[in-house]
Amino acid sequence: MKHVLLIAAATALIATESVAQEITLGRFFGACEDAGTDTTTSAGEACIIQSIINAADAELDGISINTLPTDWGNYYDQIKAAYAGGTPPDVHVMHRHRIPEFAGLGALAEISGELEAAGIDASDWSPAALDAVSYNGGIYGVPMDFHANLWHVNMDIMEAAGLVENGAPVLPTSPAEMMEHAAMVKEATGQDYLAADFAQFPIGVRLVLALMWQQNANIFTDDGTATINTEAGKNAIEAITQLFDAGYANPQLNYADSQQAFLNGEAAVLVNGTWVVDFYSAEAAKEEVALDNYYVADFPTLFETGATWADSHMWAIPASLEGAEREAALKVLAFINDHNIDWARTGHMSVRQSVVDSEAYQSLPHRDEYTGTAAIARDTPPSERYGAIQDVLNRELQAIWLTDKPVEAALQDAEFEVQDLLDR
Repeated sequence: MKHVLLIAAATALIATESVAQEITLGRFFGACEDAGTDTTTSAGEACIIQSIINAADAELDGISINTLPTDWGNYYDQIKAAYAGGTPPDVHVMHRHRIPEFAGLGALAEISGELEAAGIDASDWSPAALDAVSYNGGIYGVPMDFHANLWHVNMDIMEAAGLVENGAPVLPTSPAEMMEHAAMVKEATGQDYLAADFAQFPIGVRLVLALMWQQNANIFTDDGTATINTEAGKNAIEAITQLFDAGYANPQLNYADSQQAFLNGEAAVLVNGTWVVDFYSAEAAKEEVALDNYYVADFPTLFETGATWADSHMWAIPASLEGAEREAALKVLAFINDHNIDWARTGHMSVRQSVVDSEAYQSLPHRDEYTGTAAIARDTPPSERYGAIQDVLNRELQAIWLTDKPVEAALQDAEFEVQDLLDR
């Protein structure tokens, strides 16, 4: 009889294990093979997010999570292809600017009526976070962060150039003053003043956007009129190209090279996002890394109005997901939402008010150095064509600083193509 009971128990256990609901999960952020399940000690975007996913896989009863291999550079092409083929991931990360495109096509699930049952308190999200995942009155995802461009600063270089006061870097308040500071850095250290990815991903686009917003301008209006070939656009580009022309910045650096130049102590400032604060802080602590004295600053105001490029990461599920799969996917979203403080360790700004108010969040490294960023975060008007618009701008801006295409011609071409996209 004992043997019969043991066999029955074993059979029941095997049956239980066999019905675990597999959830496929699509993400970018990079690869991390040894993330583990400790969400409190992992470092850097890739390992922090994978540790959260691994912990969800280990802790959520009856759910198995399969992280799909995806690359940041062509992530949205892969997601679109998956939707077109009827095999989208059960859970996938998105940027807020992509919601109009995907929700507008009916691809994403509207989940406002399912959040409470899944254990997600949407009232804990900041108003901006709720807005980030909303479209036409519905909620199409669970927000994970606000991220924005910052100025990452090598304080040793700035100190050598006489650009440190009261323990903080002295940042420029105009394009002309930025050139003065760049000359001081070059004369004192021989290093570049500013580094950024101008040759690969659209970091340069985000720089130009920020400087246009600082002039109270934008690349297109709420009613869908492209406004790129403007005085504000030319001023924004000139603020950047003057650094190239004087030898204070290198337009040929891609993302990896610009980051390495900063870590090697070859640039006073690196323009990059909130997502690398934790990583750069860890790198600066290493003896073999040239960057020692690391500081994080809000994007400086070079024109009339404070502004920096910003976006939001969020998690969505396909509208086609139903039944047990949908329920399991929502549990994964809830788990990620519960671990928002862990994700905030990257340097991203939290979307949950309870996290923002917590001592754990406020004591994160460098957090007090860019508290003004949330107030100056800006974006373009919502558009279903944002991805294509960004690609056009990236191509035309790179043509200016990599192939010497005349600014007027590049802006005119960009405006024509963007208007065509907006009119479709």
